[in-house]
Amino acid sequence: MKILVVDDEGIVLDSCRRILASEGLEVIMAGSVDEALKILEQHPRPLPLLLMDVKMPVHDGMYLMQQIKEKGLEIKMIVMSGYPTDETIARAAKLGAATFIAKPFTPEELLEKVLSVARKGDSHE
Repeated sequence: MKILVVDDEGIVLDSCRRILASEGLEVIMAGSVDEALKILEQHPRPLPLLLMDVKMPVHDGMYLMQQIKEKGLEIKMIVMSGYPTDETIARAAKLGAATFIAKPFTPEELLEKVLSVARKGDSHE
């Protein structure tokens, strides 16, 4: 399964790639929302899973979620943030986030969230 990870911090991208690739997931990385949107446009079928940070320069994760919603793309979304306020979590859920993970997280926490969300769709496909 492919997963697109979007974060403006290289260290987060690298650690997510290592953790997720160790479970056999194909990880595509984007350092910005604009880069993520270009990647999504280049794929003939929507990527099944997206892991994104909320706070990023220029456009944030909420903007990315809004764009995905407006384009009608069927992508399971997981939101991560170092600032997990109730308002942020509620807004992410309203825009279609399957779940939320607070930074910093352990490899086990990341895998549990990603694999849980990935499995939810497998029974319907």
